[in-house]
Amino acid sequence: MTLRTLLIISCLIVTPLSQASDLAKEKRWRAQIVDALIVGEEVTLKAGKTEFLGIFAEHNTEKAVGGAIVLHGIGAHPAWPEVINPLRAALPEHGWSTLSLQLPILANEKKYPDYAPLFDDVIPRIQAGVDYYKKMGVENIVIIAHSMGAAMASYYLASKPDPSVRAYVAIGMSVLKPDDTIKDKKQREQMKKMDTSLTLRKVKLPVLDMYGSRDLPAVIKTIKARRTAANKAGNKQYTQLKVDGADHFFNNMDEILIKRVRGWLANHAAGMEIKK
Repeated sequence: MTLRTLLIISCLIVTPLSQASDLAKEKRWRAQIVDALIVGEEVTLKAGKTEFLGIFAEHNTEKAVGGAIVLHGIGAHPAWPEVINPLRAALPEHGWSTLSLQLPILANEKKYPDYAPLFDDVIPRIQAGVDYYKKMGVENIVIIAHSMGAAMASYYLASKPDPSVRAYVAIGMSVLKPDDTIKDKKQREQMKKMDTSLTLRKVKLPVLDMYGSRDLPAVIKTIKARRTAANKAGNKQYTQLKVDGADHFFNNMDEILIKRVRGWLANHAAGMEIKK
């Protein structure tokens, strides 16, 4: 089963609530990822008592611009070849250090609703990434997230925003709500954490909501809902950007993806912030 298929059907199947990330799977993936790294180096971060993988790539320009935290989507990892790896590897050439994080994951057969309980585990992982940069003296931090990673980032920003996070780029973000097949009240309540039409109402910093003209239906159909949520937040720095020809994974459009993200960041999160 492809990741695209998983994204489309996952909301249609109800399974029992999961409680924690599959740490054994994280460990297996870490071994595979680290062996194949070309850009960046592995770092070990800690969220509570849980250690997890980060991939750090330092900027290679004379002037540092800031630090980007990069977050993958469902069924993916911090060196995922689509969207994630192109951005984390290219942005250092433009002054942005990147720190790509392993988010909580589940077994392959698990579906979108199963991830709802893991959203609270996301908060300390993203904060660990923010703290990693702050210890380096980086005070201009941005979050760049794809797909369900965008829902997780929105939940973090709505729950525990750190003032060092200056801007947020969401790529292929949708509004995840329980449908009529989900009867369990606890599961429906948990899924509110995934609902960006709720979390975006609490996000005040600059937001780029970028999607492709050929994106997933869940992304296209909720464009208005996301915009309405930002309007309710009074967020005047919220921007929606449609990229013509792009699908959910920006296949064969890496250069355009990087250019759009880099250009928006230059207007909303530029500045020299490394203090030594």
